[in-house]
Amino acid sequence: MNGSVVTEELALEECWALLERHTVGRLAVDIAGRPDIFPINYVVDCDAIVFRSGAGTKLAGAVLNRHVALEIDGYAPDERVTWSVVVKGSARELESISDRYRAENLPLYPWVASDKPDFVRIDPYLVTGRRFRVSAEATPDDSIGWNGPGGEPPA
Repeated sequence: MNGSVVTEELALEECWALLERHTVGRLAVDIAGRPDIFPINYVVDCDAIVFRSGAGTKLAGAVLNRHVALEIDGYAPDERVTWSVVVKGSARELESISDRYRAENLPLYPWVASDKPDFVRIDPYLVTGRRFRVSAEATPDDSIGWNGPGGEPPA
């Protein structure tokens, strides 16, 4: 990243690389005309995102309204940059035997001991990402995960 550039648009390939390297994001859905956000773990499968869910608000919001957004973000303390990737797409519950069989074989496991028998696939229609340089005047702290001595990134 150029030292003078504050915000950089990420190439589509870099967005997908970040999505593949990470497994946790926030799913935004519309529940009766109001936004809601849920943390999820996911996997990338053939240029789509797959996650598990049980019956409830998250599943209903994702598959009934169909249009969802997934956001992941992170930081590179050594480079003093943060990044964000947003996937906008249509969601559908995987119901066919072949789709469910494929999903069952993905490395996707529930984090919570509750039953998560349903698989949802997000087929993206837009994937975007940006990288931001942290200002030299900013003192990184625990709010962005930099909690080393003197507010510096941990070694």
